[in-house]
Amino acid sequence: MRLELDGVAVGYRGRKVVQDASLVLQEGEIGCLLGPSGAGKTTLLRAIAGFEPLLAGRILCNGQPLAGADVHLPPERRQIGMVFQDHALLPHLDVLGNVRFGLFRHSRAKAEARAREVLELVGLGEFSARHPHELSGGQQQRVALARALAPQPRLVLLDEPFSSLDPELRERLAVEVRDALKATGVGALLVTHSQAEAFAMADRIGVIGRGHLQQWASPYDLYHRPACRFVAGFVGEGVMLPARVVDERHVSTELGVLAADRQLASPAGSQVDMLLRPDDVVHDDDATLKAVIVRRHFRGADFLYTLRLESGHIVQALVPSHHDHAVGHAIGIRLDLEHVVVFEGPCEPAGP
Repeated sequence: MRLELDGVAVGYRGRKVVQDASLVLQEGEIGCLLGPSGAGKTTLLRAIAGFEPLLAGRILCNGQPLAGADVHLPPERRQIGMVFQDHALLPHLDVLGNVRFGLFRHSRAKAEARAREVLELVGLGEFSARHPHELSGGQQQRVALARALAPQPRLVLLDEPFSSLDPELRERLAVEVRDALKATGVGALLVTHSQAEAFAMADRIGVIGRGHLQQWASPYDLYHRPACRFVAGFVGEGVMLPARVVDERHVSTELGVLAADRQLASPAGSQVDMLLRPDDVVHDDDATLKAVIVRRHFRGADFLYTLRLESGHIVQALVPSHHDHAVGHAIGIRLDLEHVVVFEGPCEPAGP
């Protein structure tokens, strides 16, 4: 199904938690609502499922309204599956019984065949006779996904589905769940505060903060073309380096004059900020520009060095781990930027 949110506002007791949220999730796509705790991600997800009323705007499925002015289709009529944070498995039923639970409209034989089909899809065919307490957290999560997929929904919603798992398992399971969803062709919308999960699963990500959907874009564009300072700071690592406008396409920094990704509205001489990611800064022993290491974070394959420039401004650099330098050591650096992102004003809510 094609899911569309048009100017949606959600909240409690008339107070808007998220407002003017607009996005389009195409059929078969996996989307993600990403943001800090308390941003309203789950409230928005529950509104899509039909568990919360809208304060404003519309939710449409294939152009037909699910919710909006004078319309509120109940959850059971939306053909939307839901995977909850706590799995919500029934402890007295085995795995097959849990997956078959939502197929009460089918004959027993047909329900069992469908349940076994989706269990095979999520890699749990051999666990059908076990009970939830006999499974690992990751296996329980896949049972919950199989139960959501069994009735053949048009869309699956996942509310922080991996939050109870350790970080390594979370990322691996995110990839497995993505593969299972893509194999069915069913679209999905995930809520998480983990960038690793969002990047592993989603075709498109919406960053929610300060009461707004700040940007709805591909993971690549969120990282390399953030719409505002909030998104730039929340997604990935990086710093804001002061710069001055040279003309409508160029800015001057202490690291050189650079061509901005877009036309600048600020007049020449204006102070702006340029986003600099760690992968934009290259360690080069032959470079004339030097920076002093003030902090280092060993990450196995590489170091994340925090560097102080001559002006006192801070940048970061990802450096292969065989370049092992101590704090206080000066190293040569140069820029290697594909995207020069410049911010001229405060963070503003972004459109779809």
